[in-house]
Amino acid sequence: MLAGHAVQVTQALEQVADYWSPRVVGQVNDQYIKVAKLKGEFVWHDHPNEDELFFVVYGHLKIAFEDRADVHLGPGEFCVVPRGVRHFPVADEECGIMLIETVTTQHTGDVVTERSVALEKQLNG
Repeated sequence: MLAGHAVQVTQALEQVADYWSPRVVGQVNDQYIKVAKLKGEFVWHDHPNEDELFFVVYGHLKIAFEDRADVHLGPGEFCVVPRGVRHFPVADEECGIMLIETVTTQHTGDVVTERSVALEKQLNG
């Protein structure tokens, strides 16, 4: 995660073993760049103080919302989930994504489940 070095996103995704377990691969100011593999349903959650960007590298991702229409993303597409908006990511088949999140963003916001991944694990793989 050193600044000034190239990161190959698809290779970084190959290093991710578990679904829904982001790995930090870079940092720009106070934003982490993360990669993750998704499959199945996640949990309803929000991030009260931070926006979150989902960028699909491969596969397809649906982000369901309580207060607006679902967003369907394919390769090369992204969606910014505004702070405080409850969302529910779903990937019917394996999907590789890149996330951009403020360094203070908790994986599942204020919702803590067995699927929540601590930032230390995200930083150390």
